[in-house]
Amino acid sequence: MQRHLVIFCKEPVAGRVKTRLAWEIGVVEATRFQRVMLQRLVRRLRADPRWRTWLAVAPDTALASPMLPAGTDRLAQGTGDLGQRMQRAFDILPSGPVVIIGSDIPGIRAGHIAEAFAALGRKDVVVGPAPDGGYWLIGQKRLPRIRRLFADVRWSTAHALADTLANVGDARIGRVAQLDDVDTSTSLRRWRAGKSI
Repeated sequence: MQRHLVIFCKEPVAGRVKTRLAWEIGVVEATRFQRVMLQRLVRRLRADPRWRTWLAVAPDTALASPMLPAGTDRLAQGTGDLGQRMQRAFDILPSGPVVIIGSDIPGIRAGHIAEAFAALGRKDVVVGPAPDGGYWLIGQKRLPRIRRLFADVRWSTAHALADTLANVGDARIGRVAQLDDVDTSTSLRRWRAGKSI
């Protein structure tokens, strides 16, 4: 059965991406960071034959944008909050397990994604926690049914993961490594201490 990796991303347009980071390092540098991170992430993960890679794009009008990495299947995120948009991806993709990740986590490697899909061989839901109480990865086996994971989730708070897991019910939950995103100049400096953009 086909596995599906979905990378949620915004079109990397100045003033529309990494707005918190832009307040600290400037709009141009924050936009450049997002564009480079997305290109590198897609390049690392798209070629892996163990899954089919999709870009879930916002806004919907950016589906054909040349600013997004070429050669990857795209789908529109649609309207609603983050949970509604992720649920839409779970609902509309062809059969098979689905793993959704963000595009601003520089530490993601193919091994993390393989580990998440392996967990879905034994579990119904898989999460990759983030240090701030959220998560960088969420996945579902989607069999025997598609679970509704995102009701009443307090997004962008320290409660996002706990709220999501409260919706799991009797599902078996797997976990993969904790990874951090880059949203502030502090997290950017911490990441750059080990790597350069």
